[in-house]
Amino acid sequence: MTIRDRIFDKLAELNMTQKEFAKRTGIPETTVSDWKKKKTNPTSEKILIICKVLDVTPEWMLSGVETHGTRSNPASIIAVDVETDAGMLLEIYNSCDNAMQARIFGYAQAIATMKEEKSKEKK
Repeated sequence: MTIRDRIFDKLAELNMTQKEFAKRTGIPETTVSDWKKKKTNPTSEKILIICKVLDVTPEWMLSGVETHGTRSNPASIIAVDVETDAGMLLEIYNSCDNAMQARIFGYAQAIATMKEEKSKEKK
């Protein structure tokens, strides 16, 4: 599915007309119409305003993957900003050899187990 497809699917889901969408985004109606007719995608500078109007994340708009919320997209792919703690952790993990990756994964599993046990103790 392309960005254009996601936009028009979301418009249908929201029962929003192309005219209303154009007005709310400030994008000319002819441009929105061209996306549909010519099967083109919006330019990158339009993505954030489109996401705001459609109430979706840029990750979802660009990839179809939603990392938060209740959308039913498959979670087999996760987009992570490398400037976040999770992104930095993934960079470190990916720079390690297989043995070190296995150790890191083992530590993460042990921490998750400890967290679950503490949660049960509180109840």
